[in-house]
Amino acid sequence: MKVLRGEDRRAPIASSMIALGALAVLAFTVVGGGHSVQTVAPITAAIVIAAVAYRALLAWRSLLALIILVILFIPMKRYTLPSSLPFHLEPYRIVVAFVALGWLTSLLVDRRVRLRRSGLEGPLGLFALAVLISLVANSHRVGTVSGEVFKKLAFFASFFILFYLIVSVVRRARDIEFIVVMLAGGGSVVAFFAIVESRTGYNIFNHLPFLHLDSSAIPNIKGRGGRLRVFASAQHSIALGALFAILVPLAVYRARSSKQWHWWIAAILLIIGAFATGSRTATVMFGVEGLVFLLLRPVDIKRLWPALIPALLVIHLATPGALGTIREAFFPRGGLISEQQNTAVGSGRLATLRPALHREFKDPLVGEGFGTRITKATELVPVPNAPILDDEWLGILLETGLIGAFSLVWMFIRVIRRLGSEAKRDLSSRGWLLASLTAGIAAFAVSMFLYDAFSFYQITFMLFIFLGLGVCTYLAPAAEWAVEEELAPQSSRFRPVPA
Repeated sequence: MKVLRGEDRRAPIASSMIALGALAVLAFTVVGGGHSVQTVAPITAAIVIAAVAYRALLAWRSLLALIILVILFIPMKRYTLPSSLPFHLEPYRIVVAFVALGWLTSLLVDRRVRLRRSGLEGPLGLFALAVLISLVANSHRVGTVSGEVFKKLAFFASFFILFYLIVSVVRRARDIEFIVVMLAGGGSVVAFFAIVESRTGYNIFNHLPFLHLDSSAIPNIKGRGGRLRVFASAQHSIALGALFAILVPLAVYRARSSKQWHWWIAAILLIIGAFATGSRTATVMFGVEGLVFLLLRPVDIKRLWPALIPALLVIHLATPGALGTIREAFFPRGGLISEQQNTAVGSGRLATLRPALHREFKDPLVGEGFGTRITKATELVPVPNAPILDDEWLGILLETGLIGAFSLVWMFIRVIRRLGSEAKRDLSSRGWLLASLTAGIAAFAVSMFLYDAFSFYQITFMLFIFLGLGVCTYLAPAAEWAVEEELAPQSSRFRPVPA
């Protein structure tokens, strides 16, 4: 997949011929009165659009936008493409594989596409080594659940590939801004439909066209406080709340940098959508993000405090009872600590801590094998071999030992310190974007104590996208963002300069 530049006189002719051929096929189908018109029509439309606008569609930022939109709007594990193959063709797998293959090919044949260092090679490499060591040291256990281990390895490989793809091809300020717009804008659309789901009970993401829905994969989530817990395009309400929580800082950044009011609406939608999930985890993440902004942008955050009361009023009007549900979740009868110490294994986070460490922490250094803890019955492993922890840090510690847990702690500390320090120094809009990405990444790291984060692939993809954007923004020249010099530093308004 090469970067397309210059002019090619043959391209318009070829594009026209492809478009005319596709339209001719559609015309014959309609005239023939066949029953396949509904299938041929969308395929024809896709071919025509691709033939006419292939240059724009094959731009790297367009391909990354496609990945983001698929991750946001097509629920993972819930939809597959219609096929008779023995394995599931999930849309996000196909899209990520297609773009990754194009990127890897371009690295080999196109000098303009180069692999770029991220600065996180140390912790990421150590984590990969920890995974390998844990699998070798627990080969017998791995053999009993090898299918699930292979699937988890494939997922993590796709996370790493997407991270380095972003770091390598997103180099200019305008491309970074475009990806931010897709994330914040796409997330706000999902949040809008999540709010609709909370009011009507109708989940539009269970009715997507042209795809095969596996009804058994639709989450069966118990309500909280007598209210529906929405899940929209996510695998669980907690994961959806976490998704909205990390996207809010990007919407706020866009609102502040562009001075366009609709981005404030996007931020409000994301906040309301997070509360509609009834998730304590999202609320904790908002607290972490507020603390990060208070440390990096204290003057601006203090000026936003008066907006807190109107924001709570809007949340109450949009999702009646959501604030009360969150309050009851944090202050249940008998107390939060008592609830989490429920003696039934798996019913509380603290209840699983001691049993898990006592039964499973056999080798503290290398763990019991990456991906070998199966908490839910699957086609490959019909009987689970471990309880649900609701604590990703504990899960990583058990599976990859101290080496794996240390490598992830190292990664989060390095990226948060690097981005945060630069954000505090740079008072331009680039610094605000770095602060927003730092807040989202820090919130994700803390949320890992509260649920099995890596078991939900949508939010995990978002983490690696944030990491990639953070590295790209850190490496981008500060001169690409212009500062309006007449305004005071801490309250300055900034705008990105087109690269």
